[in-house]
Amino acid sequence: MRGRAVLAGAVAVATGLAIAACSGKTYHPPLLSTCQVHTSDGKFELNPDQTANAATISAVGVRRRLPDRAVVVALATALQESKLTNLESGDRDSVGLFQQRPSQGWGEPKQLQDPRYAAGAFYDHLVTVPGWQDMSVTEAAQAVQRSAAPDEYQKWAPEAETVANALVGSAGGALSCSLHDGPAKRGAAARDAVVAAMRLDWGNSLITRNSGATGLTVPTDGQRSGWQFAHWLVAYASQTGIEQVQYGSKRWTVDSGEWKSVGAAQAASDTPPPVQVEVYGPKKKN
Repeated sequence: MRGRAVLAGAVAVATGLAIAACSGKTYHPPLLSTCQVHTSDGKFELNPDQTANAATISAVGVRRRLPDRAVVVALATALQESKLTNLESGDRDSVGLFQQRPSQGWGEPKQLQDPRYAAGAFYDHLVTVPGWQDMSVTEAAQAVQRSAAPDEYQKWAPEAETVANALVGSAGGALSCSLHDGPAKRGAAARDAVVAAMRLDWGNSLITRNSGATGLTVPTDGQRSGWQFAHWLVAYASQTGIEQVQYGSKRWTVDSGEWKSVGAAQAASDTPPPVQVEVYGPKKKN
């Protein structure tokens, strides 16, 4: 995954140097939007769409109260099958993140291209496998997928564990995105997009609108759920128009592309702090 990003950058730079050599002008290749997950287990880089897909896979598992191991297996499977890309086609009639086949009873093609449905279908099969929690990643994934290359899932296990640790909330401030494409939406449209996506992944009554035009609040029940939601929101920032996310004394912004401390840590309280979200405001008229 990281190699692909480096390759794309290398091609852009090489092309730019060729243009510079011919024209005498300096070429500055566009910055690519990327997301990084960095935990004690390792470091992994994805593009924003891949990160949002990973966040949805994790959210579906968390909402079902599945063990973290289920999220690891699901992410490793999706990395192998589609590189966390929601593919429209594949081998024979395979589609979607998990390359599930309608002809094998997984669902209709349109359903399987819904990341939430596809992740749910994967988990439905996984939990019926006897002893899956004690299996290696590749054994558990293969018991569900029945792939012609059954050993390939294991190579993604380290990356899947790194990403899962961030998305299930075990590692705080571990997922960040550097976004350079400008907001997808602004103002009320951006706020509505965040609410709609979060309700699809997390539930109808979770998120609340603030009195202002750009603010949202997500209640939490502790640090783990706080980082689940905070990381999910950063993962979806590119698609929805989120400009900043704050949880406790840590804040991620599009401008910085990373989590930074914002004042002293909050004192202990019986009420866990919420996650605060700001979307881009409406574009100012000239």
